[in-house]
Amino acid sequence: MIYKFRIILDAEEDVFRDIEIEAGDSLEEFHNTITQAFGFEGSEMASFYLSDDEWNQGEEISLFDMGEGQDDAVRLMSETTLEDAINEESTRLIYIYDFLNMWTFFVELADIAEKEDGRAYPNLLFAHGQLPEFPPEKQFEAEEGLSEDFNDLGMDIDDYDNLDFDENWN
Repeated sequence: MIYKFRIILDAEEDVFRDIEIEAGDSLEEFHNTITQAFGFEGSEMASFYLSDDEWNQGEEISLFDMGEGQDDAVRLMSETTLEDAINEESTRLIYIYDFLNMWTFFVELADIAEKEDGRAYPNLLFAHGQLPEFPPEKQFEAEEGLSEDFNDLGMDIDDYDNLDFDENWN
């Protein structure tokens, strides 16, 4: 089976790529295809996140295991196929490339088709828009119920004497 995806940069301008790839290919292969389609070098860290219909970020599938022996096993792109992560009921992923710059993409399964003889996969079907020189700025929001104002918590960030830490800890 062939999965056809639309990968959209999270930006004001329309920048997207349509890619078709074999359902049995790994997410690492998909990651490589996306980086090539958008013109990245491909040398930065990246992760896919399972997502729901509201684009809420779910379980991470990482390019590398950075846990350094922690008990929680991380799903890896190289060990996860597209058909293990995506299906007709769960069609969305969030893809983040380069955690220092946070290039963020919305990935949606658009169609499932039969493999065509003579066609090489993965295949870039369509490209629209140019990647900006710098990643779009993100507006991070606090979780519901959390205050962004320290004064609401009875704390003054400039009052070092009353903060609960030892400044000579080293």
